[in-house]
Amino acid sequence: MSVDVVTFGCRLNAFESEVVRAEAERAGLADTIVINSCAVTNEAVAQARQSIRRLKRMRPSSRIVVTGCAAQTQTQMFADMAEVDRVVGNDDKMRADAWRRARAAFDGAGAIETTDKIAVTDIMSVRRMATLVLEGLQKGQPRAFVQVQNGCDHRCTFCIIPFGRGNSRSVPIATAVAQVRALVERGHPEIVLTGVDLTSYGGDLEDAPKLGQLVKQILLDVPELKRLRISSVDSIEVDRELLDVIASDKRLMPHLHLSLQSGDDLILKRMKRRHSRQQAVDFCAEVRRLRPDITLGADIIAGFPTETEDMFIRSLDLVEECGLTFLHVFPYSPRPGTPASRMPQVEGGMIRDRARRLRAAGEAALAKRLEAEIGKTREVLIESATQGRTEHFLPVAISGDVPGTVRRLAIAGHDGARLAV
Repeated sequence: MSVDVVTFGCRLNAFESEVVRAEAERAGLADTIVINSCAVTNEAVAQARQSIRRLKRMRPSSRIVVTGCAAQTQTQMFADMAEVDRVVGNDDKMRADAWRRARAAFDGAGAIETTDKIAVTDIMSVRRMATLVLEGLQKGQPRAFVQVQNGCDHRCTFCIIPFGRGNSRSVPIATAVAQVRALVERGHPEIVLTGVDLTSYGGDLEDAPKLGQLVKQILLDVPELKRLRISSVDSIEVDRELLDVIASDKRLMPHLHLSLQSGDDLILKRMKRRHSRQQAVDFCAEVRRLRPDITLGADIIAGFPTETEDMFIRSLDLVEECGLTFLHVFPYSPRPGTPASRMPQVEGGMIRDRARRLRAAGEAALAKRLEAEIGKTREVLIESATQGRTEHFLPVAISGDVPGTVRRLAIAGHDGARLAV
């Protein structure tokens, strides 16, 4: 057996799992399961622990390595698990030497002591991103990801991720352009730029380029690139050059996912967010003016500490006021060590109810947008034998098409979740 990677959490983790698999196999590890964990919620951590126990029962002879954000923030907890053979830090996992050291540790006879399991460096001391080796990664996938940023310098009161990812650091523009070009040459029609706090891109680099400059340079230097996407952005950090590219270059797909989190100003302050409700509404209106057909999604937290019903309604109203199509709803989960965990908490049943109401609003908004697509012709990236995505990231049910192709298709209907042709 080779290396199997089980991924929890965000798309960035999913991309990094490909790097982990490649580096672990290159180091000579075999019959090894890597858990790439997420620390966003208590549930995500619990799921990782449950998966570890289940996999060890299924494959008792396999070595289990835990990495990712939860491994970085709750190292000892995972090291204390009898099923775990090694805990690798979140930056370390991207570096070849971490996997060579794991191989050397596993080559020794007998059980591994708890203290010897831990291979986690101080994430806050990391100042540069690991150089990623692209060969063989994302092969056969129509949509490829390029990580251009990692970490976060902000300290939102609910968020543990800066302590799992470290401070913000960026890939130089020339390196990012070269990675995009290499992926395009290997046949990927769509590239997604990804990071933890993508709109803080470049702050640590010489001359401090902004995300808009990076996007503009990629589109200029890689004319063969058919479709470029950017992942989640913080609206208050979006620079003028990025707005100009959104308005002027149709190869940048008309879809943005926003980190909004709440629609109430007092809750936003208690979250230590840097935008107001009105700024969020104004931003959505501005990008829609620049790109009238743009589709917007957002992250919203339900039941943040001290949230009243009226405060929640202001978040619920954002769906319509901002014209949101995709909602990623997070029921608030207190993370140990964060300021929000020490604030007066909302009752669990109320949190779940508010999350349900937000999700229902999101489902209705998506159905409304799908209905508006009927009769239009869209450029659809074929992802698999059964599904594609329009320019606006709307899912399309298809059959019999070749993954990786982009087809111009007439939209005939929808089922409430996907478009039909």
